[in-house]
Amino acid sequence: MPQFTSDGLDLAYDEFGPSDARKAVVLVHGFSANKYENWKRMGWYDAIAAKGMRGLALDNRGHGESAKPHEPEKYAREAMARDVFALMDHASLSRAHIVGFSMGSHIALTAALLDGGRVDHLVVSGVGARLFELPRDPDGMAKAMEAPTPDEIADPMLKSFRHFADEQKEDRLALAACSRGPRMPLTPDSLMGVRRPTLVIAGMRDQLAGPPQGLADAIPGARAVTVPGCDHFSLISHGLFKASVFDFFDGWLE
Repeated sequence: MPQFTSDGLDLAYDEFGPSDARKAVVLVHGFSANKYENWKRMGWYDAIAAKGMRGLALDNRGHGESAKPHEPEKYAREAMARDVFALMDHASLSRAHIVGFSMGSHIALTAALLDGGRVDHLVVSGVGARLFELPRDPDGMAKAMEAPTPDEIADPMLKSFRHFADEQKEDRLALAACSRGPRMPLTPDSLMGVRRPTLVIAGMRDQLAGPPQGLADAIPGARAVTVPGCDHFSLISHGLFKASVFDFFDGWLE
């Protein structure tokens, strides 16, 4: 299992596609998922390799085969964004496309704000206008991960995340800490600082994300794609998602 070290933590990653490719892509998965479930199983590794690009995907701290601290302060979004750059350093990459999904999109946006010069094209998916809304219960996800059983979780969306975490045999206390981690506020004003070509993608039925155009409007020059018939969880495997990303990389959506 390939690993790199960031902020004193051992983090797992996969590499795929030609190692000498001119373009590279870093994939950043969502909350309670991992690099295999979010990307490899959904065909992204093969698709990126088939396009002749070098691909990298990490298990975010607290997830998959990476270190799983139980302290919320270890999950600051800025630290998780720096993990992406640490992986790029490990792979001797000065620049790369970054593709995030859900929580991975929050990490990718934070990375672009911290050091946009290392980002070629930015794709944020599974996010939209609701990025700017405050959650009804900011601690709800953490409490769902700490609940003795999923049956005790009333909110259907939180229950679905808990079921998914259980299916993946993730460390629920690490996920609770991740959910409570400090984060850089992402606001329409702050996102004016994203100066990289950006694509925002969400499913038409994604109630967690909201319309992608509402987020794209806050990022200078960003484009939005709505994938019909998809909710938050079915977007990742949809062929139109992949096609839109590769068209964007090729310059067709800019």
